[in-house]
Amino acid sequence: MRKIIFPLLLTLAGCAVLLWLGFWQLDRLTWKEDVLADIDARMAGDPVALPDAPTEASDEYRAVTALGMTGPTELHVLTSGTAAGTGYRVITALDLGGRVVLLDKGLLPLEAKDSPPLQEAVTVTGNLLWPDDVNSSTPEPDLRENIWFGRDVDAMADALATERLLIVAAEMSPADPRTTLLPIDTGGIKNDHLEYAITWFGLAAVWAVMGVFLIRRTLQKD
Repeated sequence: MRKIIFPLLLTLAGCAVLLWLGFWQLDRLTWKEDVLADIDARMAGDPVALPDAPTEASDEYRAVTALGMTGPTELHVLTSGTAAGTGYRVITALDLGGRVVLLDKGLLPLEAKDSPPLQEAVTVTGNLLWPDDVNSSTPEPDLRENIWFGRDVDAMADALATERLLIVAAEMSPADPRTTLLPIDTGGIKNDHLEYAITWFGLAAVWAVMGVFLIRRTLQKD
């Protein structure tokens, strides 16, 4: 019986680790579902006036409404995989009278890139967002061609002389006939924890079967 002590311990230890990882992913799934529920609640809430000092922790995805003048300059963010297809997200300044913020006006078709910006008074209903489009592998913007590769709020705020604050429009009146609005939703937020949990539990089952097979082979040698 001493011969099976090591394969038995190896089997039990491996199963324990894999099962722990599976249950940890289930805990993460519960956490992520709570996060998504909180986001949905913020998005579904009645729009409020733009807070004086919003923060990412407490105000991201909050529904807001604002009346202001769109700026004469646009920044174009090359974007694909949206419901409206591939094009450029139009980011412009929104002058609220006393403060100026960034406004995401939606998707501009590729062929309309050279169309002149619309500078007009608009009423916007949308959501605050601190996007995570930009990371270490994101190319630098092509400033000559006005092509950006992610919504870098800090850099865009500097370029347009606004607060470091972005409203993503869900409704806009009057509408910009050039663009298709891309309201925020939770569909793009990854929640793969259930799949990961199933994977770890499946590996635990495979490890257990392999352990039983190894123990049987060890016993048969006697």
